[in-house]
Amino acid sequence: MQEKPVLYTYFRSSSAARVRIALNHKEIDYESRPVNLLLGEQKSEEYRALNPCETVPCVIIDGHTICQSTTILEYLEETCPQRPLLPKEPLQRAAVRAIVDAICSGIQPLQNLSVLQTLPESERAPYARNVITKGLGVVEKLLERTAGQFCVGNEVTLADCCLVPQLYNAHRYGVDITATPLIQAIEERANKLPAFRAAHWTRQPDCPDALKQD
Repeated sequence: MQEKPVLYTYFRSSSAARVRIALNHKEIDYESRPVNLLLGEQKSEEYRALNPCETVPCVIIDGHTICQSTTILEYLEETCPQRPLLPKEPLQRAAVRAIVDAICSGIQPLQNLSVLQTLPESERAPYARNVITKGLGVVEKLLERTAGQFCVGNEVTLADCCLVPQLYNAHRYGVDITATPLIQAIEERANKLPAFRAAHWTRQPDCPDALKQD
């Protein structure tokens, strides 16, 4: 990569956090450009020209614009092989992708901001809590087959990059993750790692000062 990648992000976006974690893990220096989803900046003409999906994350890397978090993660894995986030063994790679899909297709899209904004405000938290609780129950069952120190074995993978940000939303909406002990243990381990700590929503430049943590 010749120029520093540019990541369009939003501090509370779990999708953007997946990419922040991967970039940090691979020790890729990048520029962060916030897009305020609450203010609708993703719908601006300028941003839509960059990303017709009107979502974050979006990354400019190697002279190209790539949208959708899982696509970005796979691109990083294919082009930046240092500190890999996919195992070498095909069945383990499949296990990683199954967990990624369970989160990125089965949980997050059902409770993201665009969905919640269609509901009366009083219904948003209970709805999100129910969706996340059910989805994490599925992930916990998958982890019973694959988990070591992390989601698949003892090394950080793309599955961990996706699981931990989803737990930001779980905590936000009051999900009891003690009911999923494997998930809880993986989160505790991951949050001690520099790549995950630096990617946490409370440590992003666009996080309001009142919510920031050191």
